[in-house]
Formats: sequence, structure tokens, C-alpha cells
Amino acid sequence: MVIRKGEPWGVGATCPDDLVTATTDAELADLLAARSADALTVSGGDLHRTVGSPRLVAGAPARLVPVDLLRVELDGSPEIAVAHVVARRPGWRGWWLGPLHAVCNAQFAGRWDVAPGGHPNDGRAEVIDVDAAMSWRQRWGARRRLPSGTHLPHPDIRLTHRSEVTWELDGTQTVWVDGRRRGRPRTVRVTVEPDAYELHV
Repeated sequence: MVIRKGEPWGVGATCPDDLVTATTDAELADLLAARSADALTVSGGDLHRTVGSPRLVAGAPARLVPVDLLRVELDGSPEIAVAHVVARRPGWRGWWLGPLHAVCNAQFAGRWDVAPGGHPNDGRAEVIDVDAAMSWRQRWGARRRLPSGTHLPHPDIRLTHRSEVTWELDGTQTVWVDGRRRGRPRTVRVTVEPDAYELHV
């Protein structure tokens, strides 16, 4: 069951001897896709920061928490994500020109607090859409506020909470899934799977 406001998240646990540590969001997604480990923790990446930056080893006390997963379809081709899916123009200009879209199950993207108030087990994702008409000056101002999560609210940045989202892109935007470049699909669909796996934190 997804977390409810005011309730504790997960249960107390001891890390088992077969604990497997993923060092990045993408590595954790790969382990989940392969179903190659029963006991997981993460030591790096944006989900790691979101869940409190745990550094665990076998035998250590921890909490065992349920976590949501992002089911992604890129022109119908399926994959999974644990942290976020981003669509924007490639290169540095992609941050400053044109539309930008993100689906976030992690609160952070690098040093940026992109989805303040989000939780990786609330059964929904934070969907961020930046209007193509947003000027570079306004984007610069928002970028300066991203580390503190104070870029919102903004009239050109829309934040919604959704369990499913579909983008129809025009072929100019590149998609990144947990930081990995995935080309320029025309249709991107992301669905939240609540309580998809458990993580030691």
C-alpha cells in the first residue's frame, strides 16, 4: 500500500547477507528488470538522494520500504525507470529553448530539487511541463532557484501529479530515461506502478 500522510514508511529491518547495492538509478532499473536480486539498496543517483542517501552493508539496521516504479513505453518499446524520464531538445540549448517535459519519481535530478514535495511511494509521479514560449531569461532565473526547489510556482512551468502521462513529440526532442539517452521517439507513455519493489534504506 502506498504511503499515507502522517504514516511511517516501511518497516524496520536488518540488511541480509545477499544485499545487492546499485550505484546509479540506471543500474537499479537494470537489476529490477532482470529480477536478479531479492534484496536491494542504492548508493548513488537521484533516487538515492530522495530516500535519504543510505550507505548500507549486510548486517546493518535499515528500513525496508516499498517504492513505485515508472513503466515507460517509447514508441511502444517497453522499459522501466526508477527516478525520472525527461524529454527536451538535445545539447545545452535544450534547457534554454523549446518545450521540456519530465516525469519524476525522485525528488532530485543531480543537484536540483526538481519535484519538491514528491515522494517515491505515493502512487503518482510529479509531471513537469515547461512552456516552449518561456524566455531564456526566465529559464535562467528558474535554473538559479532549482537547487533549493523554489522554481515553483511559475506561470510557464506546470506541475501536476499523475499516475499516467503520454507525450506526443515532434521528433526534435531527445528522451532520457534515468539519465540514459534513448533517442527521439514520437510517443512516450509513462505509467506509475505503485509498490513495485522493496528497497533497503
